[in-house]
Amino acid sequence: MKRLLWAAACGLAMVLSGFVSAENASPETSGDSVTIGVLTDMSGVYKAVTGPGSVLAAKMAISDFGGTVLGKPIKLVSADHQNKADVGSTIARQWVDQKGVNLITGLGNSAVGLAVQRLASQKDTITINVGAGTSALTGGQCSRYGIHYAFDTYALPAGTAAAIVKNGGDTWFFVTADYELGQSFQKNTTAIVEKLGGKVVGSVRVPLGTTDFASYLIQAKASGAKVVALANAGEDFVNSVKQANAFGIVQSGQQLAGLIVFINDIKAIGLKTAQGLQFTTAFYWDRTDASRKWSKRFFEKHGAMPSMDQAGVYSAVMTYLKAVKKAGTDQADAVRKVLGETTINDMFVEGGKILPNGLMLHDMFLAKVKTPAESKGPWDLVKVISTIPGKDAFIPLAQSGCPLLGK
Repeated sequence: MKRLLWAAACGLAMVLSGFVSAENASPETSGDSVTIGVLTDMSGVYKAVTGPGSVLAAKMAISDFGGTVLGKPIKLVSADHQNKADVGSTIARQWVDQKGVNLITGLGNSAVGLAVQRLASQKDTITINVGAGTSALTGGQCSRYGIHYAFDTYALPAGTAAAIVKNGGDTWFFVTADYELGQSFQKNTTAIVEKLGGKVVGSVRVPLGTTDFASYLIQAKASGAKVVALANAGEDFVNSVKQANAFGIVQSGQQLAGLIVFINDIKAIGLKTAQGLQFTTAFYWDRTDASRKWSKRFFEKHGAMPSMDQAGVYSAVMTYLKAVKKAGTDQADAVRKVLGETTINDMFVEGGKILPNGLMLHDMFLAKVKTPAESKGPWDLVKVISTIPGKDAFIPLAQSGCPLLGK
């Protein structure tokens, strides 16, 4: 009987000690560090707007956070996905399985972004897509741990197309990059144009990385459309604008519409050619005191002002690390829950909220490229014309088509 009583007492003591340790548990991480992976285009057409600048932005965020979280060091890995979904997926799998990566961010390509988001969610790993544009990330292909942070192919044309159509640009022709980003842009922009009473008179698909846009621009000019929409990005966008100018498209009375434009693009094109171009953006370095202060720090290290992708990566990494600290763990479910409860206020966004489908809802900005006479410095390139409230810029949650909603 004594032995039984002693055993019961020991068992009760173990249970009680378990409760005590759970209540006073120290913060938990899944490994000896919290590891962040920046997977981006380091060598292709998006290198200038993502690439090394996005890696630098992540390093700045880790340094500004203090270099540790929950008592463990914060590590950073980076790689070039080469704008190939299979390459991106392979790298992401190796990162999660072999290096214990907790967050994958950057991405900067829609096909890669979709593939990596799908893979990472299967492995209980959070992704924060910053540069991948397709709205499918929070629509039909949304996932439990997938977050879409800076912009998408609905929000970017929402302000631009509305402004152009309302000012008489009611017939459109698309020069579309022939992959997920371009096709998503054309689909979403077409819906906006037609909703406002405009009409799409034609389109042409262009392979990624094309250097000669002559035949495509000739078709655009011959269409007679008032607006030639460039549904491409990075170097493809820069080359198409330069060649459109050489073909006299704007001079002949047609208007160019850039559906995804970065400050780096404007710098590469030059104000003389780009002046007057309207576009929608999530970030401009000279918009607020906070954005100016951070951007000047970035410039000192990078030699160029940050794109909205690069600024978005800094914000995303900082927001993630704050969520890990608040959750007391890097476990994905706990961190995702905190992220969904967080209001994001920093140099990138004011009042940002991450919705159940993964969309980070925030205001967007309609901008216009300055004339050479208006510019007061090398990076004084655009002026913000108006603010587009997040609720008007992005697809409403109930209409997103995300299969997770209602579960």
